[in-house]
Amino acid sequence: MKNFFINEQHVADIAGDMAIWIKEMVTQAHCKGLVLGMSGGVDCSVTARLCQLAGVEVHLVLMPYGDDMRNTKSFDHAMSLIEKFNFPYHIYNIQPATDALTLSAGSSFYPCCDTTFRLSSANIRPRVRMTYLYHLAQIDNRLVIGTGNLSERTVGYFTKWGDGACDFNPLAMLTKQEVYTLARYLEIPDCIINKQPSAGLWDGQTDEEELGITYAQIDAYILDGTSGFPDVDRKIEQKSAISAHKRAPIPVFE
Repeated sequence: MKNFFINEQHVADIAGDMAIWIKEMVTQAHCKGLVLGMSGGVDCSVTARLCQLAGVEVHLVLMPYGDDMRNTKSFDHAMSLIEKFNFPYHIYNIQPATDALTLSAGSSFYPCCDTTFRLSSANIRPRVRMTYLYHLAQIDNRLVIGTGNLSERTVGYFTKWGDGACDFNPLAMLTKQEVYTLARYLEIPDCIINKQPSAGLWDGQTDEEELGITYAQIDAYILDGTSGFPDVDRKIEQKSAISAHKRAPIPVFE
């Protein structure tokens, strides 16, 4: 599945190749540049820096739900990157749009459990964010660049038609470990590198706690065929099977 692996010895070469590829994607599309959703996390920070390395104009868009980014310090983390590397950016509060689209508990057309309703409601946030990104991209003749990595894709840890939607994605074949290798090379602020990964779906949410699996275990499964723990392997395989529809092309009747 993977035909390369980024380590400290050749991170500079692959980062350069990735930058060239990003530049080619924008040039071939005859676009002015890119828009990128900035959460203050390591994946979007690395992607933003790769765009700079490519010499492509990239505009960062912070899209908090109310005060959630400030409460979790994600806003401060995003601004540390923006200020260090002088990125242009805008901030849009998605709470009004999200709340307007969210059904009240108990008003659903069909009954569902509290957990299902909570997750379904939380997934509206990344879908609203992607709507903002495509709206801004079309206004200014830009593309939307994706930031999801291979570890997330393997277990389906992304929102369909939300953060999974983009025009192209430079990190899609990188494990989380490789993203961190790039982050150190690209001089991403330590506060971003050292933070617990979170999709920001709700207060206190972290990726690994929600998944019940660590990124190190997922990476090992991808690279070695096993995490080293049979029960973890089964969990990864189950998540991959359940989320296969997220990675597959849209079926069409022929």
